[in-house]
Amino acid sequence: MTAAAGTARVLVDADACPVKDEIYRVALRLSVPVTIVSNSRLRVPEHPLFDRIVVNDGFDAADDWIAEHADRGAVVITADILLADRCLKAGAVVLSPTGKPFTAGSIGGAIATRAIMADLRAGGEQLGGPAPFGKADRSRFLQALDEALVRIKRTVG
Repeated sequence: MTAAAGTARVLVDADACPVKDEIYRVALRLSVPVTIVSNSRLRVPEHPLFDRIVVNDGFDAADDWIAEHADRGAVVITADILLADRCLKAGAVVLSPTGKPFTAGSIGGAIATRAIMADLRAGGEQLGGPAPFGKADRSRFLQALDEALVRIKRTVG
């Protein structure tokens, strides 16, 4: 049961998403549909608000599905900067799993930083990875998702 375009809903880039349980909690409280999109079958709670889409294993297949269904009624959850850019252009609200919003004002810098880091890694630089995901990230995410969904529900229903 995928929600209709333009209605408040959550689209999740789920393969590496650490906050799926938090998404379910907020969605249940606010009665907002959630679509989990992945390249492989993931466990999704049995509930009429939750839908699972398993795409083929083609490169960016999950990203393409999410970008095609993103609009001003969607909150997209992803750590993928290029997917975030596509969804912002479609009018969606985009949050990282740490609760950091991607915005029209921040996405250009994020894309540039991503390109610089890729160049450094290609040149053999040892850069390390992102900071470990912690309780503060989880809390910030819960607050950001709640605020985004309440705002969207007021504007699109």
